[in-house]
Amino acid sequence: MNQQLKNILQQPTQRFNLPVAELIEEALVNKEGILVANGALRVSTGKYTGRSPNDKFMVKDDKTEHRINWGQINQPMSPDHFATLYQDVLAYLSGKQLYVFDGFAGADPRYRLHLRIINEYAWQNLFAHQLFIRPTQEELNGFSADYHIVAVPGFKADPQRHGTNSEVAVVLNLTEKLILIVGSSYAGEIKKSAFSLVNYVLPVEKNILSMHCSANVDASGNTALFFGLSGTGKTTLSADPSRQLIGDDEHGWSEDGIFNIEGGCYAKCIGLSAVDEPQIYGAIRFGSVLENVAYAPASREVDYDDASITENTRVAYPLNYIPNARIPSVAGHPKVIFFLTADAFGVLPPIAILDKNQAMYHFLSGYTSKLAGTERGIKEPQATFSECFGAPFLPLSPVKYASLLGEKMTKHGTRIYLLNTGWTGGPYGVGSRFKIPHTRAIIKAALEGTLETLPCRVDPVFGFKVPLSCPGVPEEIFTPEKTWPNPEKYQEQALMLARRFRENFQKFKDIPAEISIASPQETN
Repeated sequence: MNQQLKNILQQPTQRFNLPVAELIEEALVNKEGILVANGALRVSTGKYTGRSPNDKFMVKDDKTEHRINWGQINQPMSPDHFATLYQDVLAYLSGKQLYVFDGFAGADPRYRLHLRIINEYAWQNLFAHQLFIRPTQEELNGFSADYHIVAVPGFKADPQRHGTNSEVAVVLNLTEKLILIVGSSYAGEIKKSAFSLVNYVLPVEKNILSMHCSANVDASGNTALFFGLSGTGKTTLSADPSRQLIGDDEHGWSEDGIFNIEGGCYAKCIGLSAVDEPQIYGAIRFGSVLENVAYAPASREVDYDDASITENTRVAYPLNYIPNARIPSVAGHPKVIFFLTADAFGVLPPIAILDKNQAMYHFLSGYTSKLAGTERGIKEPQATFSECFGAPFLPLSPVKYASLLGEKMTKHGTRIYLLNTGWTGGPYGVGSRFKIPHTRAIIKAALEGTLETLPCRVDPVFGFKVPLSCPGVPEEIFTPEKTWPNPEKYQEQALMLARRFRENFQKFKDIPAEISIASPQETN
């Protein structure tokens, strides 16, 4: 199948591995975007400003039939439908100028995947150039792709002809080693489809745990991981001036330690502050790609607080735009892991100390909350559970990833914390969000190992240990009910959230009893 694609790429008009400045020039000439005042390339993704989870498919064939965790997340597509879609995409691409980036997924050379990313738009190729690991010229000279990713926003799928749900399709064909992305200009589809691929290859073929987390390391080599769904603070909290950034979103954990899967960062921009997030703010400059960020046409100054286009405004930039980035982005086994949750119900404490069974329970639960106004029809906060803090990107059963995590954290004595970056003093709309400086102070104490030395209480509903204080943080926030105007209302919310946890966990079968027992309990 790939021979036809190779024939198209051999056409003399195709542009291979262009440098950043030339890709930006091409994007401007093609009127794909504009340069804004801070020097970044600002683009609009049009109709789709986020991922289309209902449009993600995996080809179901002899290789995948008994390995993939089929369902709403991993929807099957027949080989025949894929072949038809692929042939139609090739016909669409015939005669078009394309942009090609050759690079790696995986900073550790022993475990990396060689990717060839083919784009219809120059700006999307710039995105790929900044987000993946860029080869040296010597590596490019002998480059051979393991997998191809073809992103063609201008081609619209036909549900009846191609077996899709809409004009958008993101399809992984593991047998053909090919990913097709059609109908959507949102560049996050490129990033996350590659992550879905890695989440199959690393655990199945290399027995490596792939993780949806950010990571950083101190001068002594003490590594920390930050698991969390979008909007919980992975990128913000891992960008710490006192520590080296390994990566902000995707990592592998091998027998030798941690390695970044990517070569760049894809940060949310909404509400971005130069005070609270100076490293991210400073990384937005020439070479960065801004998606759907509002700007003033006359001055071209951007407005990070303006959500009129979407709440999901984004920026992509290479890891070396962060002053203290660790390159190559590899480090030792993590000493500390944080599970981030943005609890909009105002129930969870700012941090909790988890034992092994509680850690496994909360990893499989993957709790955070959706906020009112972020999706149509949501009028109040909703509990959201995403297994392993990354369910949309997991081709295998979540138990596979959880088992690998359990083995590794036991072997290396890793400490685990549940870190709430959500609300205190009441639910969303009543209380206020935990302040970033307070969260950073709590993280610092956890990294230094001092939290365990402080007096703690055991939460009567959730069963985990909670420190009663932390230097530099208001003491009352560690006992959430004390921050609520009405403690009885807090108890109602706490029991409601506990019930949601228990209901969600019922979907897991054959889970060891000691993990199930870590579930929150009703109290008298």
